[in-house]
Amino acid sequence: MADPSSYRPKPGEIPDEPGVYRFRDQHGRVVYVGKAKSLRQRLSSYFQDLTHLHPRTATMVTTAASVEWTVVATEVEALQLEYTWIKEYDPRFNVKYRDDKSYPYLAVTMNEEFPRAQVMRGTKRKGVRYFGPYGHAWAIRETVDLLLRVFPVRTCSAGVFKRAHQIGRPCLLGYIDKCSAPCVGRVTPEEHRELAEEFCDFMAGRTGAYLRRLESGMHEASEAMEYERAGRLRDDIEALRRAMEKNAVVLADATDADLIAVAEDELEAAVQIFHVRGGRVRGQRGWVTDKVEHVATPQLVEHALQQLYGDEWGDGATGGGSGGVPREVLVPALPGAADALTDWLGERRGSRVSLRVPQRGDKKDLMATVQRNAQQALALHKTKRASDLTTRSRALEEIAEALDLDSAPLRIECFDISHLQGEDVVASMVVFEDGLARKSEYRRFQIKSFAGQDDVRSMHEVISRRFRRYLREKEKSGGWVEESPEGPEPGENGQGGGEEPAAPRPDAHREEDGRPKRFAYPPQLVVVDGGAPQVAAARRAMDELGIDDVAVCGLAKRLEEVWLPGDSDPVILPRSSEGLYLLQRVRDEAHRFALRYQRGKRAQSMKKGPLDAVPGLGETRKKALLKHFGSVKRLRAASVEEICEVPGIGRKTAETVLAALTERGPAAPAVNTATGEIIDD
Repeated sequence: MADPSSYRPKPGEIPDEPGVYRFRDQHGRVVYVGKAKSLRQRLSSYFQDLTHLHPRTATMVTTAASVEWTVVATEVEALQLEYTWIKEYDPRFNVKYRDDKSYPYLAVTMNEEFPRAQVMRGTKRKGVRYFGPYGHAWAIRETVDLLLRVFPVRTCSAGVFKRAHQIGRPCLLGYIDKCSAPCVGRVTPEEHRELAEEFCDFMAGRTGAYLRRLESGMHEASEAMEYERAGRLRDDIEALRRAMEKNAVVLADATDADLIAVAEDELEAAVQIFHVRGGRVRGQRGWVTDKVEHVATPQLVEHALQQLYGDEWGDGATGGGSGGVPREVLVPALPGAADALTDWLGERRGSRVSLRVPQRGDKKDLMATVQRNAQQALALHKTKRASDLTTRSRALEEIAEALDLDSAPLRIECFDISHLQGEDVVASMVVFEDGLARKSEYRRFQIKSFAGQDDVRSMHEVISRRFRRYLREKEKSGGWVEESPEGPEPGENGQGGGEEPAAPRPDAHREEDGRPKRFAYPPQLVVVDGGAPQVAAARRAMDELGIDDVAVCGLAKRLEEVWLPGDSDPVILPRSSEGLYLLQRVRDEAHRFALRYQRGKRAQSMKKGPLDAVPGLGETRKKALLKHFGSVKRLRAASVEEICEVPGIGRKTAETVLAALTERGPAAPAVNTATGEIIDD
């Protein structure tokens, strides 16, 4: 724990201008990001007597070991830079709203030749129009099923569409008139796109004119005694009205607005957002956060606006659904930087945005409804999390007691080795912090120092490489360092594990940017998948590097016993132990991650062809060669001059390709196992 006076800037060093500041801990990790209209006034407030600070603020400044700042021209720039850094560094003490689930959207892929209506989650894609979010995917399917009667747009996958086109017969929806069957040419691409546009217009709230047109057509058909057509139009109108009833009318003036409400207590806060388009509630979502910093309602609203619109661009009404920024944002309290936020939102929308607190009328009544939803969400979250927090705390305490640790292991790293009969040997490292997986810090290794199957030796190599990197970075005054000129250790992989994308590599001006790079943050406990031999190898690797402040244990699969270095007998935890359950989850996650990597490498090696062995030949030129000659067999029989005719292939490259294919010799013929037919490559 650092004394704030030890890193307090000297008088006169802090500029009296707008800017963004970062607090770092002793390892160089950014623990807090903030912005200020006056950096001097804001930063000076952190370096007063600790007894005068809020307890959470005092914890932050004593956890930090340094502070730095960046001056900007305006408050809008400060707001944008603060959002960017919070998203990039994931600071421990900043308010970060997290969805408790990935909300589904109704999406129409207008970027395809034949647009498709489907359920989508995750990151929004360019050229796709979104409507929602919805609470459940089945609600989207019900709405689409009602609308397909009137707007029979494509809903099938690319594989089903391609198959129907090949055989010349549509799927079931085409036969029951819930798809216009563009796959078999019943409608032209232009006609199908017009259908999709009408579908999007209806979902965006422009319903009145379309319903009036259908009613007029129904009356005309009835007067002309075309009763079958009039009956179909009547049923279409009824289907559309049932679809509209699913979205309650809340504002009579066809308002496009987002309403944001906050419910909070001393420890946590819940945010609820209603997306209103065309006067109807088109979507709803909510977030819950821990109040790790001392913030009031206006600050919570500011953070919620950054989270909600930080990655949005354009008009939510014209862009379809609730995506983008609406012309009106209603909040329970105006943030301190309301003018800067309004300008920031206006930049994202491309036109003026009104940010205000509703004072009277229907909008105030609807805000009260959103507020009740936020309060219920907070109460439900606290009910669910009470047992979860207690369980995780008990699990960590049980592990500390069983392994005789000084304190609960808040950061646990687990290592596992995976291979297939000694081939493609790889290893994984997974990280759990506070009993929860931190997937952005998962790492993968290739074992390259030897060939064959030797789990003990592989474990020694992986642990050595992990802590060698830690020591190398620790030598640089405890801060993060730029990658060494010779590159990473053999087989290290800096990619995150699964859902979260890897952070971009820093440039020459950001060698100490505070991001949690490869192996810079030490664990309190290392768990290895295995028994006494693997534990001994891990302990020996750390002893060789002088690491004596990290505990080691192993979890054997056979009897789920816990092994400690140097002990002849394992530690047996009760089967009902929360500590054992947490260790099992950590071990199983490491095994899953290693197995996934090993299978991926094996699949990649099986896909390699003769051209993959040619040095300096990339994917583009490989495809060009195969497209020109049609097969590797014909390419092997070609001359250097014929190969040079391929665009992008010079004489030297042609000679290299021909030499590589000649050295390999003709491959054995491929055989179709079903028919016995020899397949020409």
